[in-house]
Amino acid sequence: MYLYRAVDSDGNTIDFFLRKTRDGKSAKRFLKKALAFSRVPTPRVITVDKNPAYPVAIEELKEEKKMSECIHIRQVKYLNNIVEHDHRFIKRRVLPMLGFKSFV
Repeated sequence: MYLYRAVDSDGNTIDFFLRKTRDGKSAKRFLKKALAFSRVPTPRVITVDKNPAYPVAIEELKEEKKMSECIHIRQVKYLNNIVEHDHRFIKRRVLPMLGFKSFV
């Protein structure tokens, strides 16, 4: 199971999404959902990890006009520390359960 999380620059959780796969389809669905419910309708920059599915999903969303062309993507390992700090609270709950087992 993969947990997608979106946090703002202050570290507040915007949205999360649990999926069985970590592919372009899941990334696209998560980004569309997170942008729809975000307090900031058009972020300047989206910082993600090095997963190759993100650039593909973002390009598809831009082609479909679901995402603004002025949004930039940053795939830098150390710049998503805000997300990783948010992740430590989740790890505290998930680790004793040995991960996410199922959706039920």
